[in-house]
Amino acid sequence: MITAENKTNLLSTKQHFEILDGLRGVAAIVVVIFHFMEIAITDYSKNFVGHGYLAVDFFFCLSGFVIAYAYDTRAPHIGITQFFKLRLIRLHPLVVIGAVLGLLTFLFDPFSDFYPVYGFGKTALLFLTTAFLIPYPIMPERYTNLFCLNAPAWSLFWEYVANIFYILLLYKINKKALISLVLVSAAVLCYVAVYSSAKNLGGGWGGQNFWDGGARVLYSFTAGMLVYRFNLIIKNKLGFLGVTALLLLAFLFPYNDDYNWVTEPIIVLLYFPLLVALGAGATLSPALKNTCRLSGEISYPLYMTHYPFLWIYLTYVAVVKPKGMMLFGVIPVSVILLIILAYLIMRFIDIPLRKYLKDKFLSKA
Repeated sequence: MITAENKTNLLSTKQHFEILDGLRGVAAIVVVIFHFMEIAITDYSKNFVGHGYLAVDFFFCLSGFVIAYAYDTRAPHIGITQFFKLRLIRLHPLVVIGAVLGLLTFLFDPFSDFYPVYGFGKTALLFLTTAFLIPYPIMPERYTNLFCLNAPAWSLFWEYVANIFYILLLYKINKKALISLVLVSAAVLCYVAVYSSAKNLGGGWGGQNFWDGGARVLYSFTAGMLVYRFNLIIKNKLGFLGVTALLLLAFLFPYNDDYNWVTEPIIVLLYFPLLVALGAGATLSPALKNTCRLSGEISYPLYMTHYPFLWIYLTYVAVVKPKGMMLFGVIPVSVILLIILAYLIMRFIDIPLRKYLKDKFLSKA
């Protein structure tokens, strides 16, 4: 008989892929830099990290691989309820923390004053919908983001959708069905790249491109599962630094409105699954093990806590109209400070809170 304690222990006995953890942190830092740069330079073709938004597709692919690795053989024993508890405890504290930071920056942004415009009722709804991941794209001042207090929460919404489908259906399907699903979702993703208003794969974050996010997670999550299910791990000696260099190429690749509908599907459909296969099979230098571990630990807190401060940077640029160092000089300093803040939130809020929730709820399952 599998007790609640044994169910929890099942999930802690498998090894971690340290290089994949490290790559997740690198991608999270790229996202932060990209979000600053898209405000400073609105023309993506002049932005050195113009494809930075594709980091989300890499996250989805990583998630599909890791979830399949962790749960494919264990899901029938864990059960739906225990699975949901584990995923909520892992993911949702930072969703709420991000919503709180978003509310604070909404109320106390020195360069804007939105509260008189939206009032208590809508402000409360903005907070609650962000905290509970209910799309509420009502702010044109923030480009009708699905979650106007913390924009990156859109990808967590789709992550939750993928997790729900995984435990209800995806872990049960055979390899042939998975291949069929990957091929169909690849076709859908190509359709989005060609026919989306932006002619790229950068949608999913707003009310105007909501379903693009579904196409992005459908392909990348199932492609990650496919890499695991078919054991497509490629043994290599690239190491963390080598695979990181390959990952950065995807984001530094020149942005071109005329060709994105071709280049971005190639990156997402083929290159990212290849990187997951390489990252899972690469040999990690012992000297970089702690770096990869910290990079992986900090990735999700950084992703979920940085954007409330980007709203302040956006209004600062709109109101002050800074030039030169006043525009770009704050970016490297801000990125470093946001990484430090993310670490502190992880260390003193997220980890203790998750431990409390595990002790309280998992032991009673």
